[in-house]
Order: sequence, then structure tokens, then C-alpha cells
Amino acid sequence: FQGFVPGMFGVSHGALQFMAYEEMKNRYNQYRNLPIDIKLTSLEYLTFAAVSKLLAAGATYPYQVVRARLQHRGARYRGAWHCVRDTWRYEGCRGFYKGLKPSLVRVVPATMVTFLTYENVSHYMLKRSELNASYAGT
Repeated sequence: FQGFVPGMFGVSHGALQFMAYEEMKNRYNQYRNLPIDIKLTSLEYLTFAAVSKLLAAGATYPYQVVRARLQHRGARYRGAWHCVRDTWRYEGCRGFYKGLKPSLVRVVPATMVTFLTYENVSHYMLKRSELNASYAGT
């Protein structure tokens, strides 16, 4: 089970992202007094996808920095806690977010396209399923 706990932080990124995305969509529709499963505009989906990715990255990026530093061949860390202590001691909070901006420039647009595609295909398939069910019932 060595590495299990640090690995859980990596998994948490996707969980946080999907949770934030769905929660934003639901609250937005509640605010507008609409059903939570109503189809939104592309801009709304893109916005929720981008914000959810930013939130998840902000919460979990320090894990990725520590993991990358531990995997670096020239690293002289005795373990994850040693890496965390040294990063905090010599670089402060900023040290845990080195490389975040270029990472976000790369992953946010991909996330936006992925979520928009998912939502549009999902609504298309649901509508198609409903049409097939209505034809079967007649």
C-alpha cells in the first residue's frame, strides 16, 4: 500500500472537478427556478467547466508539484514530507504552485471542450431515447 495516500490526492482532482461542475450547474438552475437537468447554453457549460477546473487545480496542484519533485532524478528528498517541508521553508506557498499557469493554459481549454461535448452528446442521446420510447408507445 506504499504510495496509497499520496495517490488518493491525485484521484481527488477529478472528484473535486466533477463535484464543483455539477454543483454550479444545479445551483445556477435553482437560482433561475428551472429543472436541474435542463439544457444550458454552450457558454454556460464552457464557463462552469473552466471554473471547476480552476477550483480543482488550485486545491490539488501542490500534490502534483510534490510528486514531480519526488520523481525528479536529481531530487534529494527522503520522502513526501521532507519535500513538503523543504518547499515550504525555501519557497513558501508559491513553491507549491510553480508551473500552474502553463498547466492551466494547456488543460482548461481541453476540459471546456470535453465537458461541452459530453453535455451535448448526453442531451442528444436523452432526447433520442425519449423519441424512441414515444414511438414504441404508439
